[in-house]
Amino acid sequence: MNKMGFGFLRLPKLGPQDDTSIDYELLNRMVDAFLEAGGSYFDTAYTYLSGESESALRKSLVERHPRSSYRVATKLPSWKVKCEEDNERYFKEQQERCGLDYFDVYLLHWLNAKNYEIAEKYHEFAFMSRLKAEGKVGAIGFSYHDSAELLHEILTKHPEVDYVQLQLNYLDWDSPSVQAQLCYETAVKHGKKVLVMEPVKGGTLAEIPAEAAAAFAELDPTLTPAQWALRFAQSLPEVEIVLSGMNSMEQMAENMQDVPLMNEQELAACGKAREIIRSQTAIPCTACGYCAGNCPKKIAIPQYFKLYNEYARNHNDDWKIQPVYDALCKTYGKASDCIGCLQCERNCPQKIQITHWLKETAKALE
Repeated sequence: MNKMGFGFLRLPKLGPQDDTSIDYELLNRMVDAFLEAGGSYFDTAYTYLSGESESALRKSLVERHPRSSYRVATKLPSWKVKCEEDNERYFKEQQERCGLDYFDVYLLHWLNAKNYEIAEKYHEFAFMSRLKAEGKVGAIGFSYHDSAELLHEILTKHPEVDYVQLQLNYLDWDSPSVQAQLCYETAVKHGKKVLVMEPVKGGTLAEIPAEAAAAFAELDPTLTPAQWALRFAQSLPEVEIVLSGMNSMEQMAENMQDVPLMNEQELAACGKAREIIRSQTAIPCTACGYCAGNCPKKIAIPQYFKLYNEYARNHNDDWKIQPVYDALCKTYGKASDCIGCLQCERNCPQKIQITHWLKETAKALE
């Protein structure tokens, strides 16, 4: 079994902090290897990589491979729409960026309570349905970050959608904020197929505490922590595609291996690892970057939170962490520069109290 899709959110870059510096030589090899291994589903969005992702897909995939060899999903930036005409304007721009007249899957991006109001106001669901009727897209749906209750409301009102894209991983499975299991069950109840994002939670589940890794190694020491996380998502029966933002050939080779469904013993190991990881992770950040895009102080929030989590796990490593933080502060605003405008918190899919944790980061690392 392999349900993997290639997510174009975290691509290889020549400059780690520069979204425009995509390493096309490496990306092209990764795209080729993905297709050769039997993969076909590519996922991008208008806003990914500061707007560079769709163009990268055109250059690395569309211009280099026959259309029949792949499927492309992209997303309308639903929260950016200011009038109904914007729906068409963004779609045409996405066609140009991707070099495609037809998208296999077209989603509303990042639905939550606030963005759902925008989608209803500007008839975004009706727009997607029209595209499907005109043969410009094959299937429609939305990516989602909110409660299972709201998801039920949306799917009840809009049964026309084909897919729901959800954040699903074993760490968030019973999370009261993400509600991964409840959202999955709600989508299934409405007869929708599920696309999975963040199966490794932004890399969090690729580098787990030693005690958590040991719980998996007792069952199969040949699998990496990331492979265990991907297996969990792929084992859910109504999941059609599990997206991974790969940025190395090693990740590609690892992710494209066929895996068996998880048994009860292996699911129990996921539960054990979940509790260990939670006990040692201060900030449940996935490094999606939605928080930092509109920060007036240009604070490198995801990078700082990753450093803080390392610090929280082992205070004695502060001498290693401090120079990395200081180097970032030469380019970006410091954690203590936060003015409490809360734009970051309004944009956080994980509902993290970002301003609080920036204060804690400043205390620890400044």
